[in-house]
Order: sequence, then structure tokens, then C-alpha cells
Amino acid sequence: QGLFFAVHSQRLPTMRVDTTAGAGAFVDLRSDTVTKPCEGMRQAMANAEVGDDVIGDDPTVKALEAYTADLLGKEAAVFVPSGTMANLLAVATHCPSRGDEVILGHESHIFYYEQGGASSLMGVAFNVVQNQADGTLNLDQVETAIKPKDSHHATSRLLALENTQNRAGGKVITPEYMAQARALCDRHGLALHVDGARLWNAAAALGVPPRALLVGVDSASVCLSKGLGAPVGSVLVGTAEFVARARFLRKAVGGSMRQAGVLAAAGLFALKENLPKLPADASRAGRLAAGLRALGADVPEPPTNLVYFKIKNAPEFVAAAAAAGVRLSCVSPATGLCRAVVHLQIGDADLERALQALGEAAQKAGVAGAAKL
Repeated sequence: QGLFFAVHSQRLPTMRVDTTAGAGAFVDLRSDTVTKPCEGMRQAMANAEVGDDVIGDDPTVKALEAYTADLLGKEAAVFVPSGTMANLLAVATHCPSRGDEVILGHESHIFYYEQGGASSLMGVAFNVVQNQADGTLNLDQVETAIKPKDSHHATSRLLALENTQNRAGGKVITPEYMAQARALCDRHGLALHVDGARLWNAAAALGVPPRALLVGVDSASVCLSKGLGAPVGSVLVGTAEFVARARFLRKAVGGSMRQAGVLAAAGLFALKENLPKLPADASRAGRLAAGLRALGADVPEPPTNLVYFKIKNAPEFVAAAAAAGVRLSCVSPATGLCRAVVHLQIGDADLERALQALGEAAQKAGVAGAAKL
């Protein structure tokens, strides 16, 4: 027993994580979720004032929620562990009865990447409309998809949109389109939710405040752990009544946390320090796209920080890139579709290293030309 206390009472060494690529390290372009907290963020987390958030006593969580709600022009906000949970709570709050229905895109994150949780866990039916190439939904098709209100049908309650639209290549949904969507919802008594995991990138691309993209929107989820560099967390915003109900449901799905201020502090740091840096990500994404085109890839101009491209021998190219020190994602080996994501911890030197390594990878993979997107 004495030995146990002697060993375990020793002060643990301070751990530091390098948040730059550095010589010999991978340039990781798989996602903007791969970032690591910088030293300033770690200090903010270590110094955070905390309390029990389940009973409403964590001042740092409260500060994050108030700051985010104000930033997005909404009455209230609730901090949750993930974007998937934020969207789950939003859909469930807007669709309170089993058999209620959400209308959403076939390429939307809620439908494609969240295991159908709103349906399997909350009993909400999905009514899927085809996403257009620009990431939007054809609003005439949405209107047609709204079911008559009688006993034969699920009750259409909610229209869910995504901004930026990931699987459309990071496309930006404009305020003008959102106004049209709001008008449609008003005509049919629908609520309007935005999955805004990368809303920050959309705002940066348009040069507008984030709240400008949520005018007339009933609720929105925003992510802190993608382009903003926090280790975990999303925030769901809306009216005070909506957020109170979402907070109640958060407990049921295991999302309530105790001394969560250490995580909320990272989110506050991300919003205050890292949000202004997002325009640089889009600029570097454009340079990366140009470099990939020079290798024979077919690359649309990236509207934000997501670079989707098609290239011959895609699986071999991605493997050769990894061997050369650059991590990419092969989204569809059958079609040659790949993705590279520029983020907070990709600087100019990292980008140059990546382009050189990708040139070597293209030679090894026998790349010559590409299919059209």
C-alpha cells in the first residue's frame, strides 16, 4: 500500500502536443476534425471556472451558450458533445410526436451520416428530397413532398437544410435561398432547422456575419471541433422555449455533462481566436485545387475549405500520398472521388509540402488524366 501511494502521488509530467505539421510529420487533409488544441486553448481549458452543468452551475458553459446565441442572433443555446446529438435534439424537439416527419436532402448529414438516429431513437419519419448540385433542395419539390394533413400520412413538421453542404463539395447556401425556404415553411406551418456544422465557413466565404445566414431560421446546430479547432462540442441555438425542451431531451440521450466548463472554455477560445482565421483556409483550398489540377485531377473550384476531386487510380493515389506524408480521403474508389480538407493547422509551408508529396504520389500511382465530376 505504501508503494502504491509513493508511485501514484508523483507529479505527472506536463504533456505538450505539437499542433503544427512539422518536419517529418503527416500533413493531414482527411478532415478539419483532426486539429489539436493549441497551447492557448489548453491554457484556457486548464484555467476554466467550472460547476455542475446538469444543475446549471457551470459559469463557463453558460458563457459559451450566451456568446454563441448572441453571435448567431438567437435567444438561447445549449452545449452538447457532438453535432450529431445537436441535430438529433433539434429534430426531436421540432417533431414531438412519433410519426412526425422531417423533410431533408438525400445527401444531408442528418440522413446520410447520423445512423438515422432521429428515426430509430425518436420515431421521426424521414421524407427525402434530392439535393441539387449547388447543395440546395428544389423548393418546388419540397412543397410537393409535404403530405396532406389526414390520418393516412406522417405529419410534416420540419424542413432541415445544411450549410455548408458537405457532400455537394462544401457549397454555400445563401441568405436569399434561406428567405425563400422560410417563406415556404410559413405557408405550410413547418419549422426550419439548419445543420450548420460548417456555417462558419459559409459566412467566411460570403463575407457576412454568421447570424446573417440564420435570419428566419428556427434552430441551428454549429460545430466547434471542425474548422475552429476545439477538441469536442457543438452548440444548438433557437428560441428560449425550444432550447429548454432540447436541454430536457439532452439528458435522455446522455448528453448532459457535469464540470463541462473545461470543454466550453475550448469552444469560447475557438470562437474568439480561431473564427477570424477561416478565410485563410478557403484561400489555401483554392491553391490546393490548382495543384491537383496540374496533376491531372478534375477539381471544381472549392467554395470553402473542402476540396473534392476525381483522379485516376484514386485508391493507389491516396495510398501513395500517405506513404509520401499526406493523408487524404478516398470517398468512392469506384468513381475515383477523393476529398482533401484544409483547416486551422495547415499553413503555407504545410501546403507546399503537401503539393510536392502529391506530385510524387501521382507519379507512383500512374495518374494521367481524370474522369469528369
